Amino acid sequence: MPPKATSAGRRLWLKLRPLWPTLALNDLLRDATYRRLWTSILISSFGGQITMLALPLTAAILLHATPSQMGILTAMELAPFVLLSLPSGVWLDRVRKLPVYVIGEGIIAVVLSSVPLCWYFGWLSMPFMYGVAFAIGCVFVTAGTAAQIVLTQVVPRERLVEAHAKNALASSGAEVAGPGVAGALIKLVGAPLALLADAVLLLVSVLILRGLRVVENRVSTEETHFWRDLKEGLRFVASQRLLVSLAVAVGLWQMCHQCAMVVQILFVTRELGLNEHQVGLCYMGLGLGAIVASTLGNRISRRVGPGPCLILGFAVCGLGWLQLALAPLGAWGVTAFVFMLLCFSAGAVLIFINFLALRQAVTPEPLLGRMTSTMRWLILLPAGPGALLGGYLGEHFGLRCALALGGVGSLALAGWAWRHPLLRNVRTLPTQLDTAIS
Repeated sequence: MPPKATSAGRRLWLKLRPLWPTLALNDLLRDATYRRLWTSILISSFGGQITMLALPLTAAILLHATPSQMGILTAMELAPFVLLSLPSGVWLDRVRKLPVYVIGEGIIAVVLSSVPLCWYFGWLSMPFMYGVAFAIGCVFVTAGTAAQIVLTQVVPRERLVEAHAKNALASSGAEVAGPGVAGALIKLVGAPLALLADAVLLLVSVLILRGLRVVENRVSTEETHFWRDLKEGLRFVASQRLLVSLAVAVGLWQMCHQCAMVVQILFVTRELGLNEHQVGLCYMGLGLGAIVASTLGNRISRRVGPGPCLILGFAVCGLGWLQLALAPLGAWGVTAFVFMLLCFSAGAVLIFINFLALRQAVTPEPLLGRMTSTMRWLILLPAGPGALLGGYLGEHFGLRCALALGGVGSLALAGWAWRHPLLRNVRTLPTQLDTAIS
């Protein structure tokens, strides 16, 4: 390039540079360790969009699953949380969390790869899909809990809401582009083969996470007693009125969520008549809602408080499910489906950035594993019955009935939670000292 052209290009860059968005000096993404963690979340979330569509579409279209079978499929993924959450929490408090997180990502990649392999050899069936869902659930019990704890080792506790909001923004960015790409990929190669793309992206995430530098202050004791340690975690959660209230509220929301979610794919493919690519394009509404909530969630939480912000999430989700249950077919039905996805993702972000930050803020580090696994166990106990109930209602009373129950239940939950002073009055993140005094 001639010298004059180079000089002109440099001057143009200096003029345009202020127009580009820049990170604030105290932005979490300026921290190299958190940036690697955030990048891993972005990549695995993009792959997760493929699995989110490909697994239920494989069951609904390729294997012609009934609503009850879709409910069982969801319940099988949730069953490990009920069976294994408590013992896994005891184990996690004795080991380093990052290796568990990394190995878990790799195992899910292997499990997902088994679906196209079985499809190729003609072995694919609903019982096999139940096994895949159960295996994925087993990994999420341990690796998912470990991932939440790793974040507390990277980010100061007073910035946990901000960190969860940024993580949700990474997930929502993937949710905008991911479903459209996933739908096109599923339409092109079929749902089973599309799962290989997620497996590859999970392996990329593993490579990013390997060697991540985190500081873990584990309290080592010469004697460990499994049952004593398990009971200690249960006693800690039971002693914290805030944690108990959160477990009840979010557990009931999970029941409503699963009741409505198990019939979504069946509703959009059988009632609205959309194909795989069209379903993927609709699911971009998930990303749009999540981006809005991720961008504004931290600001809303600071303004009204983590408790009211979480309750707002219940109401937003309920509104989305109820309006879809009442929507007509045709173009208005498709619009209502996209709006439901937008409401669900926005509401879920408002719920979980505050739920996760609140429970982590009040828990000492030696108890984080047991607290996290106990809370996940408590909130997912109602989820399996919710999925089975949604499948039963969808099969015997119509798909709209399951959606309506999820919507009415979530709106009623928001009303109950608002009348619950312990949740409504949480205006700032509490500290361990605050909870000890109370």
